[in-house]
Amino acid sequence: MCGIFGYCNFLVEKDRKAICNILTTGLQRLEYRGYDSAGIGIDGDKPGEVLLFKQVGKVAGLIKLITESNVDKSVSFYSQVSIAHTRWATHGVPSPVNCHPLRSDPKNEFTVVHNGIVTNSAELRLVLQKRGYKFESETDTEAVAVLTKFIYDSQPDKRITFVALVKAVLHELEGSFAFVFKSTHYPNEIVTTRRGSPLMIGVKTEKKLKVDFVDVDFAPTEETEPYSGSNGLLAPSAPKLTRSQSRAFMSEDGLPQPIEYFIASDASAIIEHTKRVLYLEDDDIANIKEGELYISRLRRDGGKDVPRTRSIETLELEIAEIMKGKFDHFMQKEIYEQPDSVVNTMRGRVNFATNSVKLGGLQKYLPTIRRGRRIVFSACGTSYHSCIATRAIFEELTEIPVSVELASDFLDRKTPIFRDDVCVFVSQSGETADTILALRYCLERGALCLGVVNTVGSTISRETHCGVHINAGPEIGVASTKAYTSQYIALLMMALQLSEDRISLTERRNKIIEGLRQLSNQIKTVLSNDNTLKQLATGVLAQSKSLLIMGRGFQYATCLEGALKIKEISYMHSEGILAGELKHGPLALIDENMPVIIIMTRDSLYPKVQSAFAQITARKAQPIIICNDDDASIPTSAKTIRVPQTVDCLQGLLNVIPLQLLSYHLAVRNGFDVDFPRNL
Repeated sequence: MCGIFGYCNFLVEKDRKAICNILTTGLQRLEYRGYDSAGIGIDGDKPGEVLLFKQVGKVAGLIKLITESNVDKSVSFYSQVSIAHTRWATHGVPSPVNCHPLRSDPKNEFTVVHNGIVTNSAELRLVLQKRGYKFESETDTEAVAVLTKFIYDSQPDKRITFVALVKAVLHELEGSFAFVFKSTHYPNEIVTTRRGSPLMIGVKTEKKLKVDFVDVDFAPTEETEPYSGSNGLLAPSAPKLTRSQSRAFMSEDGLPQPIEYFIASDASAIIEHTKRVLYLEDDDIANIKEGELYISRLRRDGGKDVPRTRSIETLELEIAEIMKGKFDHFMQKEIYEQPDSVVNTMRGRVNFATNSVKLGGLQKYLPTIRRGRRIVFSACGTSYHSCIATRAIFEELTEIPVSVELASDFLDRKTPIFRDDVCVFVSQSGETADTILALRYCLERGALCLGVVNTVGSTISRETHCGVHINAGPEIGVASTKAYTSQYIALLMMALQLSEDRISLTERRNKIIEGLRQLSNQIKTVLSNDNTLKQLATGVLAQSKSLLIMGRGFQYATCLEGALKIKEISYMHSEGILAGELKHGPLALIDENMPVIIIMTRDSLYPKVQSAFAQITARKAQPIIICNDDDASIPTSAKTIRVPQTVDCLQGLLNVIPLQLLSYHLAVRNGFDVDFPRNL
């Protein structure tokens, strides 16, 4: 994924230095989305001129390039549009020529920033090359920029509007994307659109807006008319644009007013400028021109219930939440935020006085969920592990069969889904591409779809029938930590609420809710042992190349999540193993040189884990043991990580935190970039 940012001002004076600062600061907020190269496109000194600055590496390198350039940074603009991008490479190695913004030609007639993948870019490139157009990069995005120029050049009178031009381009594209277009032919005008990738627009004004929404201009018919003068490229066509339904922002006196717009793929880039944002839907095309914002649709949505307005919403995010504060890295900060983030997930939902749980987003769907034939969880990575962690308690409390699917594999198998299935889609960002595709697959088959996300206004939160926001707060570090524990609790609360009609489970529910009440303080206790974990990372595990983490029952998910954290942050090979599978292969790896972490916290499976412990120590392993702080049965010579004891289904929340900290310290010790692991 990549980070997109755009800035437009109208009747607001900004010099070039301030504009560049806004763009690069926005990119720094988005740097977790991509950090192998970054670039900006701004207005030049001549009318219609576009200047590009592009640099490999992090945004700091781009800032240095801009600072050292000879461009006059004191020039002021009362109206301008500019675009910026931070890249995570998919097509072509990180290099200045592959960095965004991508241009259509050496004159920068059309420049584009893009998040997503254009799957038919090779075919487009071939057709355009045969028509004499040249390419300089290896990216799929350049095909979009050159295609835009081709369609523009095909117009005899060059009177096509920028929006109609972009629509014609979009009709040729396959894949998922978010685009922002800028052109020398349409000065002070910008067009942005999305399909499958997030995009939002922040609005900043001094006066109150006349309305808090924007009308959407739907095409009058589903048929599209060919644009004038085209010879056709893969049969391009574009609808006539009608703006009579669209609404421009005006103050209450009806006069144009100073206004600024901020286009971004994430709210963290907008929050320091404004809290008023609107979220674009798939196939929306937003056009900003002369201080006015218009939204139209690429095509009519035959039969689909697409809102005819886009509301301006207020962000709950605070700027302090996206700053590191006293911590060295965002990951460290987010690990230490977990005593608060788990409380925020439960706040207003768990009533400890009455031992009850109420998730407002699910309330009216509870009877339907309880009647469901099965519950299907679909997620990727850490979110998948949170589903594994809560699968057993879901089945115990609801007595409904539960399956947990990796979203990519779920789609590859074309898994049968029926109308009486309940499908739950878990994603921190709410924008995970495979999970969104799985959601749409299930929607088409009539299943009830629930979303469990951290990001308000995300695609999954909008397209599901109902769901739960985990309220963990922004997660800037690439490696998910507090979102995992909050997802875990959110799913557990779902199971608790679904089981409230079962009197036989009252005692079990009450014990779990009491465990939730104590959870925040217990996490603080785990965090207080950070120095012990740091010593392990710099001592016994310092030179290790591989690591096995094993457990069983509720702790299997903890093993998977701990291994994932260690491999993605410290680049050490690590594997989570179900202890019951030792004899079926993994035991061959065990000797005195293989580092092992075994999770031996007390629950009903404790004797079985003790058996696994005996098996590995008989092969001369010297495991690190995660155990309860009052467990006297652990050999005194063993290396231990002590954690408080809680209810069996909650123990994984405490056990995973030492593994998060261990991965952090291993990465720091090896000098790796904790917040921005390579390739992710």
